[in-house]
Amino acid sequence: MTTTDRPVLPERTAAARLIVVIRGERADQYAPVLETLADAGIRSVELTLSTPGTLDVLPSLLERVGDRLDIGIGTVTDPADLRTAAERGAHYIVTPITRTDLLEAAAEVGIALVPGGLTPSELHAGWAAGAAAVKVFPASVVGPGYIKDLRGPFPGIRVIPSGGVDLQAAAAWLQAGADAVSVGGPLLGDALKGGSLEDLAERAAKFVGVTTREAGA
Repeated sequence: MTTTDRPVLPERTAAARLIVVIRGERADQYAPVLETLADAGIRSVELTLSTPGTLDVLPSLLERVGDRLDIGIGTVTDPADLRTAAERGAHYIVTPITRTDLLEAAAEVGIALVPGGLTPSELHAGWAAGAAAVKVFPASVVGPGYIKDLRGPFPGIRVIPSGGVDLQAAAAWLQAGADAVSVGGPLLGDALKGGSLEDLAERAAKFVGVTTREAGA
């Protein structure tokens, strides 16, 4: 499959070059955090299915903040969940693995998929099957230089590192050519456990400052 005929990430996500991964204990923790992130300039979040009730609250969250940020659904390991997420309005899908049935399901419903992998074989399999980008996970194991290694045999592959990406690493990965970075704990901190939303906004603004592409760049 060529780069021109594969599904692409939503425009806001691609432009922001930053996906905030939100993994909580309960789905009712999402709303105030999403409001704060949207106000701070975040334009894309990944809500994980490891948080119970995520698919149930997705439509209401999209109604609340979907005009300001993209909401993707992550930690998807079942094609049925992928289809449900798409039906309920998810902007894109993220998986921790590269598996044929998930890639096929995404193609069937016409939604952008970012499958996870670490080895060249896993990452190329996802890219060749039509992924919008591939998630290098855990990114801390390989480091930003891995992009150059991958693009030697796989020119044009779109890479999103995830796992252990802090502010400094985000800048390094983007400088190395990552299409976006996936960030969790270093940005969210304790916000899902009652921590200061003002502090969350400050952390988010710092990441936005590092990841937003300058005009004309």
